[in-house]
Amino acid sequence: MTPRCGGVVQNAAMSELRSPLQARIVQWLVQPGDTVNAGDIVVILEAMKMEHEVRAPAPGTVREHLFAAGDSVEEGDLLLISEQVSHIPRGLQPENAPNSGEGATQGGRGPRADLQRVIDRHAPTLDASRPDAVAKRHALGLRTARENIADLCDDGSFSEYGALAVAAQASRRSAEDLMRNTPADGMVTGIGSINAGAFGPEHSRAVVMAYDATVLAGTQGMRNHQKTDRMLGLALQHRLPVVLFAEGGGGRPGDTDSAVVAGLHVTTFASFARLNGQVPVLGVVAGRCFAGNAALLGCCDVVIATRSSNIGMGGPAMVEGGGLGAYKPEQIGPAAVQHANGVIDVLVDDEAQAVAAAKHYLGFFQGRTTGWTAPDALALRDVVPQNRLRVYDTLAAVHGLADAGSALVLRAGFGAGIHTVLARIEGRPVGILANNPQHLGGAIDADAADKAARFMQLCNAHGLPLVSLVDTPGFMVGPDIEEKAQVRHVSRLFIAAAHLRVPFFSVVLRKGYGLGAMAMCAGGFHSPTFTVAWPTGEFGAMGLEGAVRLGYRKELEALPQGPAGQEPPLPGTREALYQELVAKQYESGQAVNLAATLEIDAVIDPAQTRGWLARGLASARVESPAGRLAIDAW
Repeated sequence: MTPRCGGVVQNAAMSELRSPLQARIVQWLVQPGDTVNAGDIVVILEAMKMEHEVRAPAPGTVREHLFAAGDSVEEGDLLLISEQVSHIPRGLQPENAPNSGEGATQGGRGPRADLQRVIDRHAPTLDASRPDAVAKRHALGLRTARENIADLCDDGSFSEYGALAVAAQASRRSAEDLMRNTPADGMVTGIGSINAGAFGPEHSRAVVMAYDATVLAGTQGMRNHQKTDRMLGLALQHRLPVVLFAEGGGGRPGDTDSAVVAGLHVTTFASFARLNGQVPVLGVVAGRCFAGNAALLGCCDVVIATRSSNIGMGGPAMVEGGGLGAYKPEQIGPAAVQHANGVIDVLVDDEAQAVAAAKHYLGFFQGRTTGWTAPDALALRDVVPQNRLRVYDTLAAVHGLADAGSALVLRAGFGAGIHTVLARIEGRPVGILANNPQHLGGAIDADAADKAARFMQLCNAHGLPLVSLVDTPGFMVGPDIEEKAQVRHVSRLFIAAAHLRVPFFSVVLRKGYGLGAMAMCAGGFHSPTFTVAWPTGEFGAMGLEGAVRLGYRKELEALPQGPAGQEPPLPGTREALYQELVAKQYESGQAVNLAATLEIDAVIDPAQTRGWLARGLASARVESPAGRLAIDAW
């Protein structure tokens, strides 16, 4: 018996090729007398509607094949007998015995037909194929959706999903028209890497979606809703951050290819909102952003916008249609208004700055950096003026603590009483809250409380420790402030702090009075991982001046007023007693006295603050969330 080897029987001079499976012979590619090299295709078999190439195991000359085209064969049936030779020169092979698969690309022939069709089909989606649309965009001083994505994502990292979609308008437009004028259905979607060079590819992937204002004004069509939902599902499943370039005019009424009346059953808005607190969601706007596009933007954690942008829940047509008057787009939600009222978190000059800010922002959620530059620690000693009544800029303290160049101020135009800043300390990302003595003396009003509470939610949801720089006389009071629902707004600080899973560190720079100071310390001075004070720290259950006037009213009223403006006041007058009592209160409430009674943990040299924070960050941990963590839209 002759041994079998891989379906081939060999002896000294002959080779027998046997069928590797039960099949039907489709075509012989060689005939008796033909010469073949090892690996040449000699016969095509068909089984289960799939064709199988059977190749020559060795060079030789075909003597005969035992079945004809159309015959059925069993596994192991002898198909062909050939006479072995050492080698057949390639030039002597028969033309009908190719050495590779049908239709494969050969050198110099260009892409095969099916590949060329795909290349041609993608061409309309590229900016280079739409020079007129690109030129109009550039004439406005704006970039295309693909230019923004190319700037945002690392080179070659963006994989586009749904590029071949077109508007659902086949009943009213030709296929050629749709491909040429509605590429990607007006929205570019995909997944790319951002900041991979700093944080590595495993931490850099993000979903990126950009409405294309050159296609049907960046409106929301049926298919780009489907594309959006697909990407949002991937973001949630794989915990990927989302960047949305939101420019556009909202819902599109011209899609006619489906039996839809109102379209209010679409799932995009619910799907987008479902990402809240699960992954970082960032919105970027240049140009006009109205209606449905603005609704998605409003669901973002942070909004970056250019100074020339307009954002509104309805564009001019909707406003006029509602009988509210005729307005130009530039009159609705201009950036200056939306920055001042808190809609815009970061205001920039142009799209290049917007993309740079987006990269900066996303970096805080991509991990710790290994290299940093420390600021001059000694400069912190001079941040707080020696005159305890003199205002100063607490952002100087922020920049004195944060790694050089790392700070990103959020919502600078709104809630001026508290600064909210993302930054790094020895490479670790943190959120920093800081009272602003330049506004209401650092008193916390409703806007500042809203801004700070939401910032705490943002950092809590995404695992960033919080640092609070305290200098406040407390919550703002008075009849006018109470008309703004102060009671409810400022209490948001206590509620947000009660749900924190991240470490919280408090540093009292100067004033630490009353409920406002407690709110800036996560609810109380013993709530943070540590509460320390600079030597300029001063404390009390309420502002010193108010405490004296309230607590010593009878004693003060028993004395004569004395000459107005007398400095120092005359002994025995009301003003003299008042200043004496305030001085005693200040002496009693100094930081060292509070530390002696263990109400705070330490009084430190301002130059040591960064070291305290770095050690605290190394010691504390971020807890796993007990449930879903939400971030208020406001």
